[in-house]
Amino acid sequence: MDIGFFVTWLRVAATQIRQERGRLTELDAAIGDADHGTNLDRGFTEVCRALEDWPPTAPAQALLTAGTTLIRRVGGASGPLYGSAFRAMGKALQDPVTLPGFAAAFEAGVVAVERLGKAAPGDKTMVDALVPASRALTAAAREGLTPYEAFRRAAVAAGEGARATIPMRARKGRASYLGERSVGHEDPGAASTALILEALAEVAVKEATREVD
Repeated sequence: MDIGFFVTWLRVAATQIRQERGRLTELDAAIGDADHGTNLDRGFTEVCRALEDWPPTAPAQALLTAGTTLIRRVGGASGPLYGSAFRAMGKALQDPVTLPGFAAAFEAGVVAVERLGKAAPGDKTMVDALVPASRALTAAAREGLTPYEAFRRAAVAAGEGARATIPMRARKGRASYLGERSVGHEDPGAASTALILEALAEVAVKEATREVD
């Protein structure tokens, strides 16, 4: 996993978010400010521009650039939360990047989100997708799986975690003000987290195919 891998991951994530911007905004309209998709799309577009203007010289730098850009460019809670996650990952990531090292860095990113948002699993937030993904990555690294297998597991876990927020009652953020009315809606932050993990798995399978060729 070199610099190109991480830059491609962020670019594919930006594409996924652009394609799903409407759905993310609809989810947020039900229990939030109706701007999650728009904000993230703008933020990740800026991330791609920053990576082009200031090409990173190490994987960690790519993540730090992404994190700083999201914090500066995205309003609401999602910018600081995602930005803190990427910055914590960048600070924890060691070069050369190994799967165990990536899993540890990802866990550091999750912890940063939990601390900033003061959220835990079951609160109906992006943490409900991040924590299962992190656990899947750590387990896959221990089992000696390939990056693609590990990232596919993480993506599946994140998707399941996002869908699991539907019957939850929100306990954090703007959605918590709705009380029982927050039940029956997927959390938009968990949904966007699943997209970012799906992008990671997509890039990994392309990398694996390239290596075989």
